[in-house]
Amino acid sequence: MPKRYLYIWFRYLGTDRLSKIRPELRGKPFLLYTPEHGRMVVKASSQSLAKDGISPGMVVADVRAIFPSVDVFEYDRDAEERLLNDLAEWCLRYSPVVATDPPDGLILDISGCPHLWGGELSYLQSITARLCKGGYDVCTAIADTIGTAWAIAHYQKNEMIIDPGKQAEALLALPPAALRLDSSTLQRLKKLGFRQIGQFIGIPRLNLRRRFGEAMLIRLDQALGTAREFLKPIQPARVYQERLPCLEPIRTATGIEIALKRLLETLCERFFKEGKGMRTGIFKGYRIDGETVQISIGTNRASRNAAHLFKLFELKIPEIKPALGIELFTLEATLVEDVSETQEALWGTTNLGQTAISELVDNIAGKIGIQAVHRYLPQEHYWPESSVQEVSSLEEQPETEWRTDRPRPIHLLPKPAPVEVMAVLPDHPPMHFRYKDEIIRIVRADGPERIEQEWWLQSGPPRDYYRVEDESGARYWLFRLGFYGNPKPQWFLHGYFV
Repeated sequence: MPKRYLYIWFRYLGTDRLSKIRPELRGKPFLLYTPEHGRMVVKASSQSLAKDGISPGMVVADVRAIFPSVDVFEYDRDAEERLLNDLAEWCLRYSPVVATDPPDGLILDISGCPHLWGGELSYLQSITARLCKGGYDVCTAIADTIGTAWAIAHYQKNEMIIDPGKQAEALLALPPAALRLDSSTLQRLKKLGFRQIGQFIGIPRLNLRRRFGEAMLIRLDQALGTAREFLKPIQPARVYQERLPCLEPIRTATGIEIALKRLLETLCERFFKEGKGMRTGIFKGYRIDGETVQISIGTNRASRNAAHLFKLFELKIPEIKPALGIELFTLEATLVEDVSETQEALWGTTNLGQTAISELVDNIAGKIGIQAVHRYLPQEHYWPESSVQEVSSLEEQPETEWRTDRPRPIHLLPKPAPVEVMAVLPDHPPMHFRYKDEIIRIVRADGPERIEQEWWLQSGPPRDYYRVEDESGARYWLFRLGFYGNPKPQWFLHGYFV
């Protein structure tokens, strides 16, 4: 599929931003300035001043001599950069590939996108109308190359869509500045009398390179499509991600811990405001050698306790190898859940026990692995191996109560183990049994306790359970499956008492 690009030029980005913040400035003449060499220099002017010839680079004192009542505001470069990035993220609804072109432009790779709006014209009209409605004065253009789209947006007001393969014809009547050339090259072109690109586009390349340098040929080739121009698309910020750039590369564990604490405090403060908590998180370090190192944690319940989360990460900090140094840290909560108001209201009272248990389980899991921690709840079944279920969350509540009317072993085998038993009479407890080639002699026994499975699940013989104790005091839970007769019943070991 051939590439198609959309360029969006925000003609008055700085002043449009201020007009949105201060609506009383709309339609009025005002400008933005920046101090340079002891003078206040115009950085941007409102649309009304621009029509009167006031342009960036002029001295504010000279402008005031012409317009004494003009309002003057200091230029905020950082705010303008943030706005341009925000607008780029907004444009992701029109294309998955969006790049900023500072100080006032956006580039969209729209290949395969316009047909969703009914064609390029409808696509262009939609995005232009939405931006204008939002208070921004924009010029837009679509072409096969970024260079041609930039040129048309800035210097051609009559034609916004250049047909595929027609970029050379579209550039002929435009001024040399449409090629994004540096000021010195433009001055030389002006001295030689070149007022349009068509006057020199056909000159041999060797002559152009000798007179104007390689940079001019690169820009010309990029506009024509014979040289590729690469985009650096924006990476939209994660919903719950915090970043901490470092002035100096961090190489020590102490520095890593300080960075982690700051990120956790910032993220947990946001969680508190939004009623959220972290279930899983990733802490990343971007090293100056281009490698990325990371550690991750998980919790049993949503947590916004920065101290507790830090303890979980702290166990894994030794896994981070800073090498020559880490220049950027990020903390991302990949799984976030709501923290109920009831839970917060009970913090420190009845909920303290649950919170403490949850944090204890998190600490244990961080040391020996989450796969080693299990939680079980009762189920409405008679057979012991079916009467419990494993759950993953401390928040899940049982549907029935644990049975306490009958003694049950602490250690229940996942599957009953067959044993050989010697018993005096059919209904008597066993005298001894063989398990794993070892004969265990029984000195005490209690039972039987008959347990049958639910009729709607499976039909079959019942189990008669016995609690038995051997000569050393160890206690076992044995059962006989079926009645004496035909066939002969089988015996099984099902658990151990402590």
